[in-house]
Amino acid sequence: MENVAREIKDLYTPVIATISLVEQLTLSEKRFWIKLPRNQKLNHHPGQFVEVSIFGFGEAPISISSSPTRAPGFELTVRRTGRLTEKMHQLGVGSQIGIRGPFGNGFDVQRFKGKDMLFIAGGIGLAPLKSLIEYTLDKRHDFNRLIILYGAKNPSEILYPQEINEWTYRDDVEMHITVDRPDAQWKGNVGVITTLIPPLELDLENTIATVVGPPVMYKFVLMALKAKRLPDVNIYMSLERRMKCGVGKCGHCQINDSYVCQEGPVYPYTRIKELKEAI
Repeated sequence: MENVAREIKDLYTPVIATISLVEQLTLSEKRFWIKLPRNQKLNHHPGQFVEVSIFGFGEAPISISSSPTRAPGFELTVRRTGRLTEKMHQLGVGSQIGIRGPFGNGFDVQRFKGKDMLFIAGGIGLAPLKSLIEYTLDKRHDFNRLIILYGAKNPSEILYPQEINEWTYRDDVEMHITVDRPDAQWKGNVGVITTLIPPLELDLENTIATVVGPPVMYKFVLMALKAKRLPDVNIYMSLERRMKCGVGKCGHCQINDSYVCQEGPVYPYTRIKELKEAI
């Protein structure tokens, strides 16, 4: 009975973690490297999230943007959008926050082994997808071709410029980036992210597409992938929903018979089609 009580407490009680690094990425986004007490590992899977709490400001779900292969510690990329995230942007190295989790269903990395990987990220969607990109890079021998497509509204909103530069110059990664609205210095692709898909030559049966971005993007990315005749069973998507408890109790994230905080946030597209209202 004592062990059961301890597990239940751990599920609902935040662990007090420490911010060990802060980096400004854009005007709206910062990334934070988080360390748990005694250098414990979070033991997450790519695509999962944690609940972050700050005393007096509440709690919010935030995707983990680093691979478990980069432990101990983990990275959170936080967009300033509300009361808690505004407060978090004011915190510095040494500040403490509450962490519950990891929660949710991440990417099926075991099924992805031996496959060509097509990563499609829009805007802040690169944050949760970066955890999977880093995982495939750290276990490069387990995967075949790696293709990264990333779209941002404008050059000033591009996340992770250092990582993108490294991915661009790797011989074993195909990096494609586009912006909707270029500035005078921009020399790259211009247009929405779907413009990057038609030129790709894909081994359709052996390619896994992972898609993360704003909901409005999903419909058009799916249309582009279907035009390429990529099988539905090879498409995985991460859904954005207002997750509150993280454990399927409050119902904030429910879509029909599915709780996104438990069955998701990563779903195979075949399951999303069953939910109908998901996208």
